[in-house]
Amino acid sequence: MDQMRESVFACLGDLSGQSFADIFTGSGIIALEAASRGASYIEAVENDPLKRKTLVHNVTISPVRIHCRFMSAELYVRRAKRAFDIIFLDPPFPYQYKWELMSRIAVSPLASSESLILLHRPRQDYQKEAIDTLHQQDSRVYGRSVVDFFRVKTEAP
Repeated sequence: MDQMRESVFACLGDLSGQSFADIFTGSGIIALEAASRGASYIEAVENDPLKRKTLVHNVTISPVRIHCRFMSAELYVRRAKRAFDIIFLDPPFPYQYKWELMSRIAVSPLASSESLILLHRPRQDYQKEAIDTLHQQDSRVYGRSVVDFFRVKTEAP
């Protein structure tokens, strides 16, 4: 996980002034890394009540406020009202609805044509047909897992 996190953030570079959504945040380590790289507005989304105490404790060390949202990822996407520059999803590997959730994010207020959407997934779990609203820009392999980088497809003029 540390190698993946370091590599992903090396790809992203300086996040100064950017907004960042960390969906399926767990302990909040990705949100904290975004804060340390200069992200100015961060939301961390977690539904697991067993992770709440750890998340709340961890975000207290952030140099900027991390807004914690304790709800399911699906509900968060449905209620979304603002777009983010970067959206990072790290669902539990057994989570079966990652591609449907990615499709919903692509057409939700969370994502604009400028948003970068990253998905951390098991290496063998890929369904190209499930992402017709997204354009894959990059993919990085980390052992048995992969991080895909997507942008929302825009219509030709």
